[in-house]
Amino acid sequence: MNDADITIKNNDFDTLGGRLSRARDAQNSSLIQVAKMAGVETRTLKSWESDRSAPRSNRLAMLAGILGTTPTWLLFGRGNSPLLAAQLPSAESVKLELDDLRAQHQNLGAQIENVEESLRQIELQNVA
Repeated sequence: MNDADITIKNNDFDTLGGRLSRARDAQNSSLIQVAKMAGVETRTLKSWESDRSAPRSNRLAMLAGILGTTPTWLLFGRGNSPLLAAQLPSAESVKLELDDLRAQHQNLGAQIENVEESLRQIELQNVA
């Protein structure tokens, strides 16, 4: 995890507007798209993102849902950022990666045994 990731252990010291903007960017959504989904004017969302005003609690909860985060993260920067959540792999992809690593491990073990046997044969020839 890099320093840009926001976890429950770290506070995000950005503003509400900054977190709104970053959450929207993490979803690759435009101002127009999010404003439309939230049922507000684009200029209203832009005003919230620039910290000139703040959404009411009902809009904040709606925005959190739209942006894939929580109201707590939007307000206080506590919890997982939407970017971090988007980066989390699926269980299936992790299982596939684990299966691949296990296969590589078995192959590597077999190669090590072959090299060890070759070394034993060479050492036996040198002793004789």
